[in-house]
Amino acid sequence: MSRCIDARVLADAGRHAAAFARREPFRHVVIDGFFDADYAAALLAQFPAFERGNARNEAGELGGKSTIERIRGLGEPYAQLDDLIRTPDFLGLVGRITGIPDLLYDADYFGGGTHENREGQDLDPHVDFNRHPREPWHRRLNLIVYLNPEWEDGWGGSLELHSDPRSPDDRVTLVTPLFNRCVIFETTEWSWHGFSRITLPPDRRALSRKSIALYFYTRERPAEELADTHSTIYVDRPLPARFRAGLTLDERDVEELRVLLARRDQHNQRLYRDITRLTRDLERTQAALYAGRLGRLRYLAQRLLRGRGAG
Repeated sequence: MSRCIDARVLADAGRHAAAFARREPFRHVVIDGFFDADYAAALLAQFPAFERGNARNEAGELGGKSTIERIRGLGEPYAQLDDLIRTPDFLGLVGRITGIPDLLYDADYFGGGTHENREGQDLDPHVDFNRHPREPWHRRLNLIVYLNPEWEDGWGGSLELHSDPRSPDDRVTLVTPLFNRCVIFETTEWSWHGFSRITLPPDRRALSRKSIALYFYTRERPAEELADTHSTIYVDRPLPARFRAGLTLDERDVEELRVLLARRDQHNQRLYRDITRLTRDLERTQAALYAGRLGRLRYLAQRLLRGRGAG
């Protein structure tokens, strides 16, 4: 593990654990110099081209974010990372820092892997899906390492940790996505996070926001954190404060309104698709239950009971 993880991270695990426990606004820790410097440089050097990844958003449209979930095939540094994060030593280190034991590695990298975001991309505040889609596991932690040699908060794209994006007194902690900076945070029903729209200066338009996202699970979780299984839950961004009575809209204002409305429509369409899918599954289940002789008898009995109740 010491060939990939900087020795100072191992030595300072207790200090990082104290930072993680502070709940500002929820449990998280920022660790600079997470990987060995040469190893981090190798990960950046072999970061996949944008065109190689999946650049379709949840609406199935081509967008400004490209992801590759299965990182092992991206070159030797990524194969080493895949070997590393499944080891008891690495899982134990993350467990010591976060106080969450018995962490599980996700061989599917569902939703994780390499993430690259270009000019104009943003991510609305959200809480993540809370169960693994294939295994009966609880999602507990996000571990993200950024690979951006230069970045400024004023460009957008900095990670936002929200106390509650639905509240007028929402408090936001910013994490600038700088090179070899790691952020580990809990995934719960209150771990709201996202990032504002990336707007790069004209002389930096060739840059993109690069990161490696790793998600970890457990078989059980504390009772106070349990919730019904759900997909990612988004909160649409409110209108910026400058939109008020008397404002004369310029081209920038119109474009921002267009983006906000389009994003809201995408979220509504996703909900409609989910409802349609669930309704279809329910109808298929009902058809299966009423198939055959036993099903028909059950159907007739239910109709008889409903008929008696109507009198």
